[in-house]
Amino acid sequence: MGNRGSDNEASASEPELVHLEPATTAVVRAVVPMADLRDFFDASFGALARTIEVQRITVLSPAFGLYRGSPGETVDLEVGFVTDRAVRPEAGVVVGSLPGGRVARLTHRGSFDGLGSSWERLRSWMGARGLSVGEERWETYVTQPSPNMDPRDLRTELNWPVTD
Repeated sequence: MGNRGSDNEASASEPELVHLEPATTAVVRAVVPMADLRDFFDASFGALARTIEVQRITVLSPAFGLYRGSPGETVDLEVGFVTDRAVRPEAGVVVGSLPGGRVARLTHRGSFDGLGSSWERLRSWMGARGLSVGEERWETYVTQPSPNMDPRDLRTELNWPVTD
């Protein structure tokens, strides 16, 4: 899926089906205009870090963004981490969960700009196998982004529950 060697070059692993256990999460939830997505993520991670530290909660995963429905001008999402126990609601941070069961997964490699095509590839793969997609799906940000990194080094795991 690379595109002529530009800085937005991206690729994805082969999709696979995995079985996951449900997971307790600490999250910030909101319906956010697409134009404000980056600011929402930044503010959410700040609130999460403070709350998790004060409550001495152990983070068990990289950061994730869980999306409900299809994004349009706005997106309904939760940003957070899998944790060892439920967080006490504080400063906009609440308890959430990631679903268990069968999940279609692929790993997107490269800039966040290419995530849409990787999601579409996963949807097509599921459709070709007669698998029904769930209304929720999430991205796990395996590689923590930083201002000076090469976007081609980013790894984002795409997870889409299969409904029966």
